[in-house]
Amino acid sequence: MCISNTVGDSGKNIPADVRSLQFLLNLNSGQHGLVCNLATDGAWGSGSRGALKTFQQGAGVTPGALVAPCDQTMAALRRGLPPGLTVEKLRIIMTTASASRVAEFFQPIVNVLNRYKINTPLRIAHFLAQIAHESGCLVYTEEIASGAAYEGRKDLGNTKPGDGKLFKGRGLIQLTGRANYRQYGLACHRDFEGTDAPGQVGTDPDLSVDVAGWFWSSRNLNDQADADNVKEVTRLINGGANGLADRMAYLERAKWLLMS
Repeated sequence: MCISNTVGDSGKNIPADVRSLQFLLNLNSGQHGLVCNLATDGAWGSGSRGALKTFQQGAGVTPGALVAPCDQTMAALRRGLPPGLTVEKLRIIMTTASASRVAEFFQPIVNVLNRYKINTPLRIAHFLAQIAHESGCLVYTEEIASGAAYEGRKDLGNTKPGDGKLFKGRGLIQLTGRANYRQYGLACHRDFEGTDAPGQVGTDPDLSVDVAGWFWSSRNLNDQADADNVKEVTRLINGGANGLADRMAYLERAKWLLMS
């Protein structure tokens, strides 16, 4: 579900919920007599109020009725969504991402979905939910820690002095350790131990997303997504259930938007 509480006059009007409703109304512009291009600022005001009333009236819902999760207004808004993943849908899923960040990553994400056959609404929803959690909604493409803790980790292939920092976690699903950088380099025809700086995995949006797709494919996570097994997808990504509730919340939001 795209909102967690009520929106409208006398509603709770949590900014994230108001912002989602503004996006949904914009996506429904041209239907039920609604023509709008609302600012998606999360502030409840006269523009949002007027657009909502117009949409509700055209959709056969009491004009001015408070909007709540799973109610008639939300059902009508969902029916009017365009198919597939759009920039606006990605902004709703990535709840705290800036417009510029989503614009920067949208096409790389679309490319990766095609490249790694993440090609059904359910697969896409699971992938987006996981990268939303792992990256803090596209904010982090490199782990904050220095990487010194990985120094000497032979299980990661860190056998040379400085490997811990050089091959720290990067990408929307973080690639960590010399051995993993080597494997990914072979897959994408790059040499992160030689001619290509490892830091590019964190600074190049195409690589940051692609490494997540490569990891997804190499662990056969499409199979788990097809089974709608978010717990197993999470375990295969981070080794446990860390952040499971957060991942599930992103997943439900993505499903609502993509599986209408």
